Amino acid sequence: MSTENAFQEADEQDLYEHLRIIVDKGQSLLRIDKFLMHRIENASRNRIQNAIDLGNVLVNDKPVKPSYKVKPQDVISVVLPHPPRDTEVYPENIPLNITYEDDDVLIVNKPAGLVVHPGYNNYTGTLVNGLVYHFQKLPTLPGNDGRPGLVHRIDKDTSGLLLISKNERAMTWLARQFFEHTIARKYLALAWGDLEQDGIISGYIGRSVADRRVMSVYDDPEKGKWSVTHYKVLERFGYVTLIECQLETGRTHQIRAHMKHIGHPLFSDATYGGDRIVKGTTFSKYKQFIENCFELMPRQALHAQSLGFVHPTTRKFIYFEAPLPADFEAVLQKWRKYIVNTVEQND
Repeated sequence: MSTENAFQEADEQDLYEHLRIIVDKGQSLLRIDKFLMHRIENASRNRIQNAIDLGNVLVNDKPVKPSYKVKPQDVISVVLPHPPRDTEVYPENIPLNITYEDDDVLIVNKPAGLVVHPGYNNYTGTLVNGLVYHFQKLPTLPGNDGRPGLVHRIDKDTSGLLLISKNERAMTWLARQFFEHTIARKYLALAWGDLEQDGIISGYIGRSVADRRVMSVYDDPEKGKWSVTHYKVLERFGYVTLIECQLETGRTHQIRAHMKHIGHPLFSDATYGGDRIVKGTTFSKYKQFIENCFELMPRQALHAQSLGFVHPTTRKFIYFEAPLPADFEAVLQKWRKYIVNTVEQND
């Protein structure tokens, strides 16, 4: 895996931590906020307070108030967003396609080719650099240290919706929804082959032994992390199929690795073998057609189309959609035209 993509291609679960603490038998009665301050590394009082207020701290599977006194043998469960890294992120005037924004959250429609977060040897020109510049124009908000809070990630060459929290309270609230897989997300993808029906792909995703840049799907829990993708057939083109994918988990390259695993890599996905003719005829005309499609969309055919979540302040469910970008739409139109012409020639 290239170092520039190492951060944003990590599992989304790495953006927050889940702690399970069983209280010692000899523990004296102590307020839970004070108890957690001593038990969680780098946890500020404000960070603990936010987690308790938002119901992200459970004792024996029930939410508690900050005044709750911890008792021996209590089982405490905590979901927290990881604190921001100390590395400096420099603001850059990068145009952002903002779908929605309020005091708590920002939703960006990310173009393909834009790296999400600075990484080793790649400190500029990322979405986060653009967000930091954008946030400078906003008033200071409680819990906001001037850095955008990435709640989840999408790959550099995947287009579509990305959710950012603008303060620590929103980050904590949204982190729990991602951790519990209650965020509604759908992707559009063009996959090689004729998928006959809707389906579910599951397995343990981990690094490939042959190539560390690629993720593989295993049956062995020792080799990876559990992952589930639901897919629905939307449109068939004979040699490729347009599908809608819904994620239960947020693993690195999840849709791309899952589709490759079942023999249907994403169209034009170089990393997973989709940048060559996987299905189709041997005619030179067809080969030229595919090359033209690859030229139109020289990246994986994957778009984060929709995003729905419960808002941290209003507590109401809100939902957003992003239309297909021009390159993806152009390739679909080419396939539709190709199928019509093929049918006419065969009549």
